[in-house]
Amino acid sequence: MPTVRHATVALLRELGMTTIFGNPGSTELPMFRDFPEDFRYVMGLQESVVLGMADGFAQGTRNAALVNLHSSAGTGHALGNLFTAWKNQTPQ
Repeated sequence: MPTVRHATVALLRELGMTTIFGNPGSTELPMFRDFPEDFRYVMGLQESVVLGMADGFAQGTRNAALVNLHSSAGTGHALGNLFTAWKNQTPQ
């Protein structure tokens, strides 16, 4: 039976989303064990910056990317840039 990690990686591949932007915490570490070679992880030092990088990537490639943020606080830090991406009609 596939794990949530395996199902997530398979879905992301199917959607063509092999670039992940993030600022991970300790709870995300299991997702990144044996990280797939065909994926790229772009780490940022602050959550709003991470979402801004993903927004620029999506606008430039016209393909969404996964944004991985740590916990509620991390998501809260990125909300301003999430709203901006939505207003820009960036693929999400």
